[in-house]
Amino acid sequence: MHIESASCTHVGRRSNNEDSCCAVEPIGFFAVADGMGGYEGGEVASRVAIETLERFYRRNAADDDVTWPFSIDPSIDLESNMVATGVRLADASIAAQRTGRLGSMGSTVATLVVREGRVVVGHVGDSRVYRARGGRLEPLTRDHSLYEEMLAMGTKVGPRSEFPHANVITRALGMKPPVKVDTRVERARAGDVYLLCTDGLYDALSVERMAAVLSTMRARPAAETLVREAFENGSKDNITAVVVALVE
Repeated sequence: MHIESASCTHVGRRSNNEDSCCAVEPIGFFAVADGMGGYEGGEVASRVAIETLERFYRRNAADDDVTWPFSIDPSIDLESNMVATGVRLADASIAAQRTGRLGSMGSTVATLVVREGRVVVGHVGDSRVYRARGGRLEPLTRDHSLYEEMLAMGTKVGPRSEFPHANVITRALGMKPPVKVDTRVERARAGDVYLLCTDGLYDALSVERMAAVLSTMRARPAAETLVREAFENGSKDNITAVVVALVE
């Protein structure tokens, strides 16, 4: 298998873009982040998250002799520990800059690592990772949000689209370090297509439409189509997509 990927981001109907993303095919690392914390804070937080993660992964790819600043979690594998360490570094980097006009900034993040026939997912907040396989779209992350927590407690909250606090998140980078990072490992298959996206995209598109685009288009046109259609469907937020296809 080899990787084909593409990223696309759009300011949408906002005055500035608080989303950031990266797609680094040579090392199999991909990420999206959605910042918060005022006009400037959101932009800074998401950018710091992505830059910190990309720098961490590039250093580890280039040099095995790299010191990790956190102890490992023995309950998960090495690659999942690397994901968690990178995200915790991003968390600490944002927290260190939360002063003055940036005092309330934070960010979500969703990451994907493709390595040796496996896919490792990590996330904090409500940015998501999906997998399209056999024409079916499956979420590989569960939002850290008020809505999902109430669902988990058995509360009857109805559809997310009708929930008055649908965008309230319960976990984010920069808030109260060290953050807890959720990770997941999946076996990679040729033909799989992964979508990393912010809520500006998935709130405006149906699962069926996202599945159809990812199943019928190459990475670049898929990313651009998803972002364009989310905007045309009235998305009120910044819109970002990273599409990663595993091609035989």
